[in-house]
Amino acid sequence: MFEALTTPLRRILSGLSRPGTLTEANMEEGLGQIRGALLEADVHFRVATDLVDRVRAKALGTQVLKSVDAGQMIVKIFHDELVAMLSAEGEAFTWAQGRPTVVLLAGLQGSGKTTTAAKLAVHLRDKWKRTPLLVAADLQRPAAVDQLRVLGAANDLPVFHATGLTPEDVARQGLAEARRTGRDTVLVDTAGRLHVDQELMDELVRVRAAVSPDSTFFVCDAMTGQDAVRSAQAFVQRLPLDGVILTKLDGDTRGGAALSVRHVTGAPVRFVGTGEKVADLQPFHADRMAGRVLGMGDVVSLVEQAQGVIDEKQAQESMERMLQDRFTLEDFLGQLQAVRKMGGMKKLVSHMPGLPEGFDADSLDEKKLDHTQAVVLSMTPQERRRPELIDMSRKRRIARGSGTSVPAVNELLKQFDGMRKMMNQVKQGGLLSRLAGKFMPGLGLGGGMPSAEDMASAQRALAGAGAHAGARGPSKDDLRRQKKLERQRKKQARRRH
Repeated sequence: MFEALTTPLRRILSGLSRPGTLTEANMEEGLGQIRGALLEADVHFRVATDLVDRVRAKALGTQVLKSVDAGQMIVKIFHDELVAMLSAEGEAFTWAQGRPTVVLLAGLQGSGKTTTAAKLAVHLRDKWKRTPLLVAADLQRPAAVDQLRVLGAANDLPVFHATGLTPEDVARQGLAEARRTGRDTVLVDTAGRLHVDQELMDELVRVRAAVSPDSTFFVCDAMTGQDAVRSAQAFVQRLPLDGVILTKLDGDTRGGAALSVRHVTGAPVRFVGTGEKVADLQPFHADRMAGRVLGMGDVVSLVEQAQGVIDEKQAQESMERMLQDRFTLEDFLGQLQAVRKMGGMKKLVSHMPGLPEGFDADSLDEKKLDHTQAVVLSMTPQERRRPELIDMSRKRRIARGSGTSVPAVNELLKQFDGMRKMMNQVKQGGLLSRLAGKFMPGLGLGGGMPSAEDMASAQRALAGAGAHAGARGPSKDDLRRQKKLERQRKKQARRRH
């Protein structure tokens, strides 16, 4: 996500942050390069100019150039101004009192509006504990009603639809159906067009007058860049918008729409679609988006996704086994399956901070995860708990069962053994225990599964702690203890034979 923008920004800001004297001249050169990178990423020219001007004014106005860490201060100013530009005030929804809340979705055809309606309904049901009703008022696109019905059936969501009526009558009767069935939220999926035209806008105005929506969202495709911004501008002129929902953000390499739509239209981005699954709809957070644009990662969103797919009790038990050097291939398999549930390695890595410049998450081969999982699943439960039992005959059986080769099985076992040794090193250094004490309450070490607030404050600290531990390395005493533990483990394994 945003590779075409993140890579040059990181290079430019890294140059400004190098040790040495930062003068007004080279700062101007850097800001000019930043503006060029924003324009090349399809960011609106007014947005790029305004952002650079605000960074320049803040840097010169606070005597940043005279500070010890002038380059780092400029990076912070750029981050803060980006957050301020993207931030939105108030809540995404206006909840009605004494009647169903009506949410109207508008947009161009092909922007993912119908799928977004189902995603938003699932979000309201699971996160806000609402009881939504989907209303199929898109009567222009063939199979739009059927698509919404299929999505509703797949996710246990009721869908209201009717034939022989106008879109405004369908919306009106859908609202009446919500009152009759006790539904507290109505989501109206309206028709889109291949371009903004008068007929589309007139129809939307009539539907809006029929149901008086409490919130109106414009759904646009983030990959269309400035076309999405221009479409949003046209809708704002005829239809009051409470927010924008950007779809297909996971495929947007430039970020022009994400950074421009708020500034140009005045309508804040409220939600972003990051995948095809119904769970791939996230509330928009300006600080997290700014962090991703600048290559700082988004650990907070990563933790929130993990909380949705990882059982806290199992995570505590796994951490306890890790601390006690009892981590097995069954634990490893559970982690692999959790990664798959979170969207795979590409999505996981895209949230991580500190990636090397030019690193492309798309270069990761997800098939390797499939092969690794197949190898582990081809083992018996006893072999997963005690991998030292796996001799050559067992390796051949595992290779046949997983459709791989003996060298592939050997590679997995070698990597697992190396991972256990690394965990033991980190544990002896105290870093693993400190992290467990922060995040795992069940171990008697204090803390809990990290909240978004905890992670927001801990993200930089964790990066620093990891860098410090990596730089220092294990001491001689640590190495001696490690070798002693390794000898004891092998001795115990021979006794079990």
